[in-house]
Parts: sequence; structure tokens; C-alpha cells
Amino acid sequence: MNKVYITYHSIVSALGFDSETVAGQVANEVSALEKQEVPGFDVPVMTSLVPKDQLEAACKTHQMDPGHTTLEKMMLVALKQVIAQASLEINDRVGLIVATTKGNIDALDANSDFPKKRARLGVLGEELQKALDIQSTPMVLSNACVSGVMAVSVGKRLIANGTYDHVLVVGGDLVTPFILSGFRSFQALSDEKCKPYSKNRTGINIGEVAAAALLTNDSSLLTPTSAEIIGDANSNDANHISGPSRTGEGLYRCIQNSLQEANLKAEDIDFISAHGTATIFNDEMEAIAFNRAGMEHIPVNSYKGYFGHTLGASGLLESILGLHSMASGKLHRSLGFDAMGVTQPIAIIEKTREAKIHRFIKTASGFGGCNTAVIFEKV
Repeated sequence: MNKVYITYHSIVSALGFDSETVAGQVANEVSALEKQEVPGFDVPVMTSLVPKDQLEAACKTHQMDPGHTTLEKMMLVALKQVIAQASLEINDRVGLIVATTKGNIDALDANSDFPKKRARLGVLGEELQKALDIQSTPMVLSNACVSGVMAVSVGKRLIANGTYDHVLVVGGDLVTPFILSGFRSFQALSDEKCKPYSKNRTGINIGEVAAAALLTNDSSLLTPTSAEIIGDANSNDANHISGPSRTGEGLYRCIQNSLQEANLKAEDIDFISAHGTATIFNDEMEAIAFNRAGMEHIPVNSYKGYFGHTLGASGLLESILGLHSMASGKLHRSLGFDAMGVTQPIAIIEKTREAKIHRFIKTASGFGGCNTAVIFEKV
């Protein structure tokens, strides 16, 4: 079976428009979250938004067609940066996977400049395909909040079985009134910066990001922040449309299956990049799953305190930040944590510190009971 690597990558966010800058901000414990007005929503919200003036400037730099939606612009800027960095030749051996929960949901707004059909996820994939001259049919993954890291899992398998030599993966979602209203209906939105795993948590923040990366079987494309993808698993606990399994069954099975594929034990993992949404049910479920997997002593963090929950982009964004963490030998603080708020012991990273990191596991869980785990190993 072919080895599969994750290599060149990019992030478009409120903390910067490339992964090096964004990772530097995270290492300095800078949060993008702030109280802001979201057009069409009735109250200010704690969120992170991509600066639209910077996005337009980046589009001009990349000489992009102005007829793209905001999400398409974010995704294309990230993808074009990755393609340029890797000097990637686009041919029929290059695949494209698009990860999102809501796609161009703003096309359904009454004041949208785009036809409603642009909200179809397949159309989003087609628009990106045309803009990049991708020769293969794009795949769109919309599996709630595991979409971004699941795209890495699926891309890895497509390369491992010989379907492609390279796969471009991109994840992205917007902050819109529709999405904010949905989370408010769950009484889950917080007016304060979120506090994953803390007993003083008050709920979730929603943020927007686009992230992109290149998966490849070509070892000549490796960079200092590259890693081999050595194990992955996906599952669904079929518990509830929005609530996770109280026993952590689906996430536990993902962790176990990814470790088995990688031929590793729990103690071989150096840190866990967890989902950590700062909701009571999610945080508790993860703590239970990590304990069941024998990982209660492994350092764990959540990046939600830096960006909020970026939905379909979150798993890919946080995988990229994990790559930087591993390359720099720094465990990033789980921003917002102040006192243990789960019943099972877990080793929250309370302060950014140096550490030897050879492998890490990225986990994610989402609505509908979906779960994904991917293990990255330093090369």
C-alpha cells in the first residue's frame, strides 16, 4: 500500500492568510474571537470573521474571477496557495475533495447576488473544479463537523488504493444568520469566548475559515511541517440527530480502529487535537472516550478558543495547526480552559510549552453521531 503524506497547506482566517502566520498567532495564544455584528443577525455575536477587504485583495493577487461567492473566494485563495507552493501540475492523477457543512448557504438569502442553485453542494464543487482546471470529478463531503478531517481520511484512502497520486482537500464554512439562528435554537451560543472542557463554560462560538492541504504519495514534496497519515477511522454512533453518545462509543471505536491500522498503542500518541466545542455533552463525551481508550494522561487541547467552531473547516484547520505544533515541538494551550468541567480525568494543555512530538491524533465528532480520527506521524 502506498504511503500517504499531508504536505503543503494554507489557512484563510481572521488570524492570517497563510498557515505559517496563523500557527504563529496560535503559538502566541492570540484569539480571533471578538464581539461583532453579523449582517442580518439581530444581535452582536462572539465570532471570528475573515476580513473581507483582505480577502478581496488576495483574490486580486491570484487574479481570480470576481464572479465567485465569498466561500468560493476563501477556498480558492487557500487552494491556489497550496498549488503554487507545491508547483503542482494539474492532471487526471489529481483529485479534489471539498468539505463543508452548509456551503454557499448565503445564496439563499433574499438579498443574495447569486441564484439559489449556487447553494447546492455539487455546484460548489463544480465552481472550484472549473476555477482550478481540475480534470477529475470533485467529491463534496458534508458530514456535519467531521467533514474537514474526514476529507483527509477519504483522500488518504483514494491515494493508498491508487485512484490518485495527489488529492487537494479544502474545507470551509461561513458565519451566517441561518447558522447562528440554528445554534441559538439549541441555546448553545455563548456571549463570551468559549471555554472547552471548563466547568465555567457558557457555550459555543461559531467562526469562519477556509483551509486547504495537499495529500500525496510523492516523498519529494515533503516540507518541515509534513507528516505521514498512518491511521484513520470513521464511525457513526447513531445516537441522536444532535447529541453524541453518552458513552463515547463512536469516538472510542474511531480511536481504537485508527490505532489498530497504525499498529500503535495509546501511549504511542504524543498529543490529542480534540474537537472540544465547549458544550456540556460534547466535552463530557470526549473525556469518556479518551478514558476508555487509555488516553487520559496524553496532553489534549481544543483550538476552538482561537477561532470558534468553524464547522466543516474545523477538522482540517486543526490538523494543520497540529502539524505546526509537531514540527515546532510546542504543545499549544487549550485557550479558555480554567477549571476541569468533565467527570473523567483528561490532561488539558493549560500553557503552551515545548515537547517532543512524534505523533498526534486528530479527533472530531458531529451532529448525527458522526466521528472521525486520523493519526499523523512526523517524517
